[in-house]
Amino acid sequence: MGPKILTVDDSKTIRLIIGKAFKSFDCEVFEASNGVEGLAVAAKEKPDIIILDLTMPIMDGYETLTKLKSDPELKGIPVVMLTAEAGRENVLRIAKQGVRDYLVKPFKEEVIIDRVGRIIDLKPKGVNAARIRRFDDSLTILVVDDKPAIAEMIRSGLKTETNWTVISRAQTGEAVDYCTQTVPDLVLISLSLGDGAGFSLFQLLRATTKTKTVPVFGLCVKTAIEEQGKAQQIGFTGIITKPIDLEDIKAKVTRSLNLDTSYKYFQNKNDVLVLSLPSNFTSGMANEVSAHLRVKISEAVDSGIDKAVFDVSQLKNADINLIKLGLDVMQLCNELSLRNRVIGSELISRECRNFEETKDWRFVNSFDEAIQAFNGKEIVQAA
Repeated sequence: MGPKILTVDDSKTIRLIIGKAFKSFDCEVFEASNGVEGLAVAAKEKPDIIILDLTMPIMDGYETLTKLKSDPELKGIPVVMLTAEAGRENVLRIAKQGVRDYLVKPFKEEVIIDRVGRIIDLKPKGVNAARIRRFDDSLTILVVDDKPAIAEMIRSGLKTETNWTVISRAQTGEAVDYCTQTVPDLVLISLSLGDGAGFSLFQLLRATTKTKTVPVFGLCVKTAIEEQGKAQQIGFTGIITKPIDLEDIKAKVTRSLNLDTSYKYFQNKNDVLVLSLPSNFTSGMANEVSAHLRVKISEAVDSGIDKAVFDVSQLKNADINLIKLGLDVMQLCNELSLRNRVIGSELISRECRNFEETKDWRFVNSFDEAIQAFNGKEIVQAA
């Protein structure tokens, strides 16, 4: 269960507004119509935050707050005070009472969400139960850079392999307006924007409830060491250097959003776990496969699968990335008692056999031959 929020206000309308504001978040909202009720609910429920009206009948906000702060079990609960007056004396009086924040009525839902979200951890409902996102899911990336060519380069480079939409804004104010309406999945901010605007935008995003968990990367040239250091110091998710390396962007987006890429390599075919490598296999892909390897093989065994095929037939040569990955695959298969075969060309099999560690790999020419081997008809590939 999420955090508990107690709203104490004699206005039913205000209580309804607050209840509606937090309806989409994983939290419980409790209500009280005056200070006496509020203290009773607070003692029973031990809320994580109290939204307390200043002017109420029976017991007003000042007296309620005083009693809260004098109770050893309740004094640590943060309080946000609601007031109809914004005068300096009133604000100072509230501050002296030890409240964490205050709001002047009337206020908008997003304002109370933002203020409360700065104090307690608010998560949308179902965030923990949501399915794992995949690399081929639709994502929105916001690029904040005053050079249009940068955003266009990223947009055109990503559209060929991904379903990611790249939104560009040249000014930080425009970016803030966009985030107010639509929360992006990831933000790229140029660190060379004038007057440190990129750093200011980052701090604003982190201080806003809706965007405080959105990954934010800094964009800069490789030689901008000072800007990179500052970005890392204040908490940017990472740095993407110019000239833009699209593979680097894909990899960093995948890691920061924990996107599932296993479907690109692992399939269940006729009750056989098949791990296939593409023709453009790289060290980055090797890392992706390695990250999923133990989980996918363990899941296969748990589901009753006892056979695995390592398909490297699309590769043109056997490099050290393939050898290292293959050794991990074979070790796991042996640990979990999976019968296994390697599908590869004669060229690949010869190159692999140049490594002493691969002498036990059993090569076949196709998936059908692997099935025949599993059924007792061993196929011996020509050397």
